[in-house]
Amino acid sequence: MSLRHAMLGLLSAGPASGYDLLKTFEISLASVWPATQSQLYAELGRLSKEGLVRVVAEGPRGRKEYEITEEGHAELRHWLIEVSPNQTRRSDMLLRVFFLDQVDSDAARGYLERLAERAVHEHDQLRGIREFVISEGDDALRLYGDIALEWGLRLTAAQRDWAEWAAARVAALEQQKAGHTAAD
Repeated sequence: MSLRHAMLGLLSAGPASGYDLLKTFEISLASVWPATQSQLYAELGRLSKEGLVRVVAEGPRGRKEYEITEEGHAELRHWLIEVSPNQTRRSDMLLRVFFLDQVDSDAARGYLERLAERAVHEHDQLRGIREFVISEGDDALRLYGDIALEWGLRLTAAQRDWAEWAAARVAALEQQKAGHTAAD
């Protein structure tokens, strides 16, 4: 996913200012595709130059409201249907897991337990967003926003379950080693 397509998707629901888009990112897309204020405003400038969005209103302190153009809708539809999604297979987190034998079992278990705690925290944040997604926006935004949110909830639950399972496996192996050492 690219920032440009996220912005085109948000603007397809209706005109918005850069500030409005940033707030929507923070409450809906940050866990999927985070963006900073400077990235967002720079991308709005590029989208405008390319004719994919246009300024429809200007307010105090340079506030601009943007709307998606027909060319922007066409680009969004093209990206949604014709461009294969990038399903990155790189995981810094799993690469570290692969080499956890390089640290003692307490450190390995601690790393896995922190992964579980982080997953719980992210899961709780997503649950907090769910009320907003369900209560705000039009029916399509609620439906597809909730579907995307459900993916995040299921993913974080699976990450938590896996990390807790992995930490328990490390602990069991350490207990098994301790039992063999005591028996020797």
